[in-house]
Parts: sequence; structure tokens; C-alpha cells
Amino acid sequence: MNEIRNILVTGGAGYVGSELVPKLLAKEYNVKVIDLYLYGDNTLDTVKDNPDLIQVRGDIRDRELLERELPGTDCVIHLACISNDPSFELDPQLGKSINYDAFLDLVQVSKQNRVQRFIYASSSSVYGIKDVENVTEDMSLEPLTDYSKYKALCEEVLLKEQTPDFSPVIVRSATVCGYAPRLRLDVVVNILTNHAVNTGHIKVLGGTQKRPNINIQDITDLYIRLAEIPVEMIAGKVFNAGGENHSVLELAEMVKRIAGKGRIEVIHEATNDPRSYHISSTKIRRELGWTPQYSIEDAIKSLCDAFEGGKIPNPMDDIRYYNVKAMKAMQLN
Repeated sequence: MNEIRNILVTGGAGYVGSELVPKLLAKEYNVKVIDLYLYGDNTLDTVKDNPDLIQVRGDIRDRELLERELPGTDCVIHLACISNDPSFELDPQLGKSINYDAFLDLVQVSKQNRVQRFIYASSSSVYGIKDVENVTEDMSLEPLTDYSKYKALCEEVLLKEQTPDFSPVIVRSATVCGYAPRLRLDVVVNILTNHAVNTGHIKVLGGTQKRPNINIQDITDLYIRLAEIPVEMIAGKVFNAGGENHSVLELAEMVKRIAGKGRIEVIHEATNDPRSYHISSTKIRRELGWTPQYSIEDAIKSLCDAFEGGKIPNPMDDIRYYNVKAMKAMQLN
């Protein structure tokens, strides 16, 4: 019998959270969100009147806030972070304080309050550049950036805290793509689709670099599954979660076909960005029976439909779609 009823989602008003929280509520979980709401107050408007939702505007670096809000929590889904390399590099000390220092307190306070399971959103970028085609969970971590370095350090901290009463599970996710109420237009598939629809051309930097991607519908469904699955199947485990591994050029051609009916111009430029990630999701399929149900093409179509339906106003200029621009404007400290 699943004993998880009360779920706390850090960063629940962010890109992934804005899609995850309504799904959790639809399954009748009691959900508490802790978020700074940096990208708008309205990302959870469709569920804001749900009596099973509590929204807390707050900073996960505030230990007193954690001690006040965590009691009664059965499961933590930890999404909150400075969420990519460029955002982290804006202010490395800020990034460390949110992505690592606050994590130590969150884990401690979770254990003190008898949280049963802790689901951590890590990243496939912790592997760095690998020459092999299928990067598996047992391979060495060689993070290239501070963002991925602290993701890896958090994994190490979390796994050491495992006890029979505290069950951590780590998800090394591919790059998320597709439409969500709090939309990001600064991740590769979403960038390409935005430019195809709204400028008529796509700029490809390099093109041969691999970028594993996962549809936002799949990653949110996975987090729910990890909250529901028997704890012995996930305790202390690390899982890659990817949908499809494609080169940037392959992604561009996919967007060209779907978003522009083939009429989009693809412009090639050189790049000095060496990052190339390609992950295997064999372990999660074998151990949990999980496979993606949505494709990258589905993600592109969801974005095209949202553009056509007027759900994404001012997509080229509104800073709320772009983490780096928004952080520069807010001067978070």
C-alpha cells in the first residue's frame, strides 16, 4: 500500500513543476510548493483554487522556512535549482548557495521530519563528455561545469544519507522539452521551435553534438511513478531518464519538418561548445518498466500548437521565458 499522500515540490512553479503539480493534484495528492516565483505568479493558476494545494513563496536557502513547512511531508520532489550552465555562471556563489548549500539543509530537515522518500532531479550532464554511445549509470562522473559538478556532489551527499526510513532516488534527466505553463524557450528543442515558428530560420551551432532530450510529459509522469512505486525498487538507486538521443542538426531537421512544413532555413555556424551527451535509459526500463510515451516530435507539436493558440505572447522578447535574462533583471542574491 502506498503511504505517500503529502508531497512537497521545491521549484514547483518552474518549468517542470508547472506541469507536474497539476498532475499530482489530479491524482488527489496533497501538494505543497515552495518557490520564489521568479518567473511569474500565475504559472499554477489552473490549480490555484484546489484545496489540496498549498503555495509557499519562499527561498529553499531559508532553513527556518524548511523547518516550518516540511513537517507532515511524506515525499520531497526536489526540482528547485539554478537550472543550467549559463544561469549558474552568472553568479557562481549564488548558484552554489542554491544548488548545493541549501540542498544540505533540505536533506537534513527532510530526515528530521521523517520524509519517507526524496526524489532528486539531477542531470545527465554529470557524465561530461563520453566517447561511448550508451552512457550508463555505473560510469564515472566527469562534470565539465560548476552546475554539473554540484549536481554530482548533491547525488553523493544524498546517497550517503540513505536509511531504512529515508529512501533517496536520483534521476539523471535528459534535457526537458515541450510546452508547459511556465515555459522555457532557452533549451535546445524549444529554442529551435521558437525560432522556426517566429523568425522563419534556425541557427545551428556546430550540429554534430548529441543532445539527449525528454518530453516534459514523460519526465513529470516519471516523478509521479517514483512517488508511487514500492520503495524497495528505488531506494538508493540512480536512473538515467532520456527519451531520444539526437544530434543538434537532427533536432533542427525535425523542427524544420514539423514547425515549418520544410520551409524553414537552417543556418550553420561553428561552435566552441564541446558538450555532447548521449545516455542509455536501459536500466530504468529493465528495473522499473518505464519507457517514454511521448516523442520529441510530440514536444515540438505541443509548442507549435501553443504558439498558434496564443499561449506564448511575445516569445522573442519576454524575459520570463529565458532564465539568464530573467536572473539578470532580478539580481537575485
